[in-house]
Amino acid sequence: MRLLFERIARRNSKATEARRVSIRPTPDTMVYLTGLLPVAPGVQAFAALTKEADRLISDGDARTKGQIMADLLVERLTGQSHAEDVGVTVDIVISDESLLGAGHAPATLPDVPGCVIPAQIAREIIAHALRAQTISFIRNLYADPAGRLVAMTSRQRFAPDGLADFLALRDQGICRTPWCDAPIRHIDHITPSNAGGQTSVDNTQGLCQACHHAKQADGWTHHVIDDESGRHTVQTTTPTGHHHRSRAPAPPTPARAPTARPRPAIAYYRPAFDLDYVAAA
Repeated sequence: MRLLFERIARRNSKATEARRVSIRPTPDTMVYLTGLLPVAPGVQAFAALTKEADRLISDGDARTKGQIMADLLVERLTGQSHAEDVGVTVDIVISDESLLGAGHAPATLPDVPGCVIPAQIAREIIAHALRAQTISFIRNLYADPAGRLVAMTSRQRFAPDGLADFLALRDQGICRTPWCDAPIRHIDHITPSNAGGQTSVDNTQGLCQACHHAKQADGWTHHVIDDESGRHTVQTTTPTGHHHRSRAPAPPTPARAPTARPRPAIAYYRPAFDLDYVAAA
């Protein structure tokens, strides 16, 4: 029995090192924010939320216990007095037609891979941020005649951090390896820098950690190709000689077809919230 308890203690010590917080989308424009915690602080956190929710209900709060606990979690993590007034950066990419007109093209959240927001809900988020005066700036994204993102405005000089932001928006936060839906963790040089590859929009892509390490194995080659879609496309050749193409996701459709002259085509919105938005020129 003593050996069993010792084994459990060792496993618990190792498990504690794996504590983390994760996020993933769910239907109806919701997300799961999950914390994997050691049992003691996890129970303490839940008990604190439960105790405060019970107090508010006894004082006449009309919300359900679950709603109160969810709002308290956001308020205590962000320091806001109201959960809906969270003042942190949230990137939303939306077309000018959906933002300014009656368009129905959905918006995307690069920070939550796979999360799609209906246009009406995106507009409501923006409207609330405007009323709460939590929008700090608007950023334009520019598309060329083929619809490819080619540039974006910035309040600071273009730098690697700006390039990383651009790639996260172009690739919509999802690893570019075909059939991999993991979130982007690394910025990869398609042609390695030690082989003369440039640190540029065309020669970089977003990959998850596993795919970034896997592509370094012998027998794998990667290069950018011209594709009929006009979007950034990478062709991967496996050690067996098979070819796979990875196209950047299509950005939201602008109100007007792109002209020969690049123009703002997409709204990149950060309520902080930093509202990065794009209006048609």
